[in-house]
Amino acid sequence: MSAKWQADWLTDHSFINVKKPDLYHKELEVREVEPHRTDLQHHHWYVRTVFRLDEKSLNEEEIWLHLTADDYYKLYINGEFVCQGPAQSDANHYYFNRIHVRSNLKARENVIAIHVYYQGLLNRAYNSADYRQGVVAELWAGENLLVKTDRTWKAKRVYDNRPGVAFGYDTQFTEHVDARQSERGWTEVGYDDSDWQYAESAENIDYTFVLQPTPLVDVYAKQPSYVRQLAPGHYLIDFGGELTGQFAMMAHGKAGEEVQIWSGEELLPGDQAVRYEMRCNCLYHDQWTLSGDSDFFQTFDYKAFRYVEVQGPEESLSPASFHALVRHYPFDAQSCLLHSSDERMNQIFDICKNGVQYGSQENFVDCPSREKGQYLGDNTIIGHSHMLLSGDLRLYRKAIEQFGRSSFVCGGLMAVVPGHFMQEIADFSLQWPMQVMTYFNYSGDKAFLQEMYPYAEGLLQHFEKFEREDGLLQGVADKWNLVDWPQGLRDNYDFELTKPIGPGCHNVINALYIGCVRSVNKMWDLLGVNYENRLPKLKKSFVDAFYDEEKALFKDSEESRHHALHANVLPLLFGIAPDQSVVAIVDMIRTKRFACGVYFSYFVMKALAEVGEYELIYDLLSSEDEQSWGNMLKEGATTCFEAWGKDQKWNTSLCHPWASGPVPVLIEDIIGLKPAKPGWQEIAFHPQLPAAWTSFSLQVQVPTGKIELSYNNGVWTESFPPGIKVKRAE
Repeated sequence: MSAKWQADWLTDHSFINVKKPDLYHKELEVREVEPHRTDLQHHHWYVRTVFRLDEKSLNEEEIWLHLTADDYYKLYINGEFVCQGPAQSDANHYYFNRIHVRSNLKARENVIAIHVYYQGLLNRAYNSADYRQGVVAELWAGENLLVKTDRTWKAKRVYDNRPGVAFGYDTQFTEHVDARQSERGWTEVGYDDSDWQYAESAENIDYTFVLQPTPLVDVYAKQPSYVRQLAPGHYLIDFGGELTGQFAMMAHGKAGEEVQIWSGEELLPGDQAVRYEMRCNCLYHDQWTLSGDSDFFQTFDYKAFRYVEVQGPEESLSPASFHALVRHYPFDAQSCLLHSSDERMNQIFDICKNGVQYGSQENFVDCPSREKGQYLGDNTIIGHSHMLLSGDLRLYRKAIEQFGRSSFVCGGLMAVVPGHFMQEIADFSLQWPMQVMTYFNYSGDKAFLQEMYPYAEGLLQHFEKFEREDGLLQGVADKWNLVDWPQGLRDNYDFELTKPIGPGCHNVINALYIGCVRSVNKMWDLLGVNYENRLPKLKKSFVDAFYDEEKALFKDSEESRHHALHANVLPLLFGIAPDQSVVAIVDMIRTKRFACGVYFSYFVMKALAEVGEYELIYDLLSSEDEQSWGNMLKEGATTCFEAWGKDQKWNTSLCHPWASGPVPVLIEDIIGLKPAKPGWQEIAFHPQLPAAWTSFSLQVQVPTGKIELSYNNGVWTESFPPGIKVKRAE
């Protein structure tokens, strides 16, 4: 649903005549961009209007507010917080929200108050640093437009939240909240805004507004697990596990008194202080200056944290008020429940589930701390897990579309979308058709497949430019060739992976290319498109170039004699490996185990499932090796980590949902539950339970209904959606 607004786009006057730079470009293209004006960074702007509604207007059962802002808004009606958004997107396809507000309105004077935030940093978290700022809103009761943004609205830039230092990858600012400068009561009807300016409207805006296809994030309060007083005015708060959101509290002290707030994912040695200078390169230290009245604290932007340390005047603080305002994409924790007799596996499933929950914001994020970016390769795993855990396919669909639309920058797609940080990773681009097909198998949405098809063709055309005569890719130098991350977990992959890459032809990029072509072939088959099947030729060329017959393994490159785990897992996964090599590759995996990053472990397990090695999958899943989810548990994980251990990467985040591979592997490959026909119109059920399991239970919501399974000492209980055929192993 696109929209043409009768309302005006309101903009703070500081942005009216500022030139809007074009920040989209190929990553390796040199682009000179003027430094952003610091006076317009961390820009907080309030807009409000008071209006009267009569009983007749409120007779409509549904009253909708259409609203969006650049970069972000928080909406209040009659003094109450309602919601926040939108999901980040570029101006060519800018999301607006349709918010049901009937219950927030009264048959009297009402006020709509909107806090608009413009960050001004060039990063993965916001489509910012482009001087696009403002808000547009319309209030509709049926076909009647009741209120719209125009020049009668009042507006004011506020300075009660000042920026400290930028941290992460210029992800956000530390915040200094000065309650002495707050506009107390500005969201209430009776607030006196007579000294505010009338809003200005921007002429000739070039946005294309599209209804956001996903719901708004949930925001709710969470109480601490415990509060410990370390000294007078000094408190340590534990929320019992990692979460995403803001810390909040109240205080009543003297004007000018300072309160320091430190947050973090872990404690320093001794467990008496929060590690706020975090290993993930974030600085979670905020400050609060009291007004002399009763004050409420929360930062504007969100963090990923478990612990908070507060220090201030003892007589001013209110420890009973300490809480977190948690935020994430709506997530029904009861939608997917898995419990087995293997307690370690239960814990692994739980930290993966938590990681996906808190790593799903308006977009999937690789981590909700250092980057807050939606990465294409990460989504192969996160999106797959999220569909199973939530029963909600909309966020994955939106992500796939957003990456497809990035073709306006490069037909070969960008690696991180949305945002204005231009990064390209060839490995990730080549996975996009796999994601389309995974989504299609879960949804059965053929119309979406048709919509994505042109982007898939454009993707192939981009990479075909790097084909040599035998069809293999060589010199894909316009994009980073990643293989795996962190780079120390590439199993000594023997090829120069600099930016741009070194000379020659290497294995992983070509295996992924074959996987890409295979997925696009499936799209063509489903859409009835005639095409030349190039897979046989590409597979033969791959084997000719990289297969070492003596070892029955694949080499890392044509010039190499090294056989990395990565160079063998992908040929196994994509059906390239000759039959006679399967035993050797499986033996390699059995020996090397997860000699890879957490991200690539998903491909290892899925490759083993292709050749029926379920015992080995479970052995790897349930181990306590240094490189395992068991090691994360030993290190105190409550959400899955970016790396196998805290010290395996210099800036490891402790909430990284690309590590959620156990979710789809357990459900699809160990329990054996998959869609046999797109949209789960037929269900495949081929359980491969480990011998150690004496019992388990699974509840999972799929598009055709709820599936409930349980097993207890050889006795099965099953419930499948009515009318859906179940295809079992013969």
